[in-house]
Amino acid sequence: QVQLVESGGGLVQAGDSLRLSCAASGRTLSRYTIGWFRQAPGKPREFVAAISYGGVTLSADSVKGRFTISRDSVKNTVYLQMNSLKPEDTAVYSCAADPRGSPKNAGYNYWGQGTQVTVSS
Repeated sequence: QVQLVESGGGLVQAGDSLRLSCAASGRTLSRYTIGWFRQAPGKPREFVAAISYGGVTLSADSVKGRFTISRDSVKNTVYLQMNSLKPEDTAVYSCAADPRGSPKNAGYNYWGQGTQVTVSS
């Protein structure tokens, strides 16, 4: 069993940066592929980025060049560094571990509760 807790969300202005954290307990995150997803009101959940247990990263086209996913195995934490934020990045961001299929799909076995990111124009 893996418990995931996100933190680092908040209210920022367009162009600002935030770093989200996904801290794990129960199991070491380095054993799992970890994904970040977001969901804006009235919209379906959207893939943002993922990092495999081997360190290979994937990111959505909408965030490429702005968002970076990374892992700190000592702290058992995965980060999502978000730069040049835009109002359309506003959403609840959730991390997930252990995908049942493609890491771009939302079929993960473990989910955090999410953290709100709001970007004002």
